[in-house]
Amino acid sequence: MHDRELPMFPLGMVVFPHQVVGLCVFESRFHQMLSDIESVQRFGTCLIARGSEIGGHDERTSVGTLMQILGAQSLPNGQTLLMVEGLECFEVGRWLTDAPYPRAVVRDRCCDEVPIEPGLLKSTESAVRALRALQSELFADQCLQSNCEMDPDPWVRSWQLCSMTPMSTLDQFKVLGLSDPNDRLRLVAEVCCERYGDYQRMIEVDTTPSLLD
Repeated sequence: MHDRELPMFPLGMVVFPHQVVGLCVFESRFHQMLSDIESVQRFGTCLIARGSEIGGHDERTSVGTLMQILGAQSLPNGQTLLMVEGLECFEVGRWLTDAPYPRAVVRDRCCDEVPIEPGLLKSTESAVRALRALQSELFADQCLQSNCEMDPDPWVRSWQLCSMTPMSTLDQFKVLGLSDPNDRLRLVAEVCCERYGDYQRMIEVDTTPSLLD
């Protein structure tokens, strides 16, 4: 492991390795960051534990994700839209003074070099797909298609399942913080079971005839 300085873009959400997300940059400090990383097109992100994405003075978590910019588009109003992909997770060793954007000294976070259990990967994927199918019945306009193309690499596939699972930000951070990929899959499967029951109850309430009918 080695330490390195990394420009940081803290967010109110968790981004997993191999997850592609869109971001909107509108603060001048982060436009400066984009200018400074023009040659490498990489920065770090971490979850904001308390505070806001805007203006700084936020409390940040100590586990984050290295991001690669895939594309950028400048808008007439001065904002910039980014398409970014998570590459790998890291640990924040210490935060530096914002100058003007957040910066941190980070170190590679070595995940446990253990083989992913094929049966666990398969059963977790089934749980994720079942949950997303049920979610689509409740939130058809919010849910991504459940038949997403999955990477054949078990390592990448396991991260994809993390990003596909509808779960709270706190659960996302718990998943990102686990170093054993099989522990991540077990937690994702547990979240799926809990959320599946929640969605079933929501559907039952929607379909229960009203006493006024």
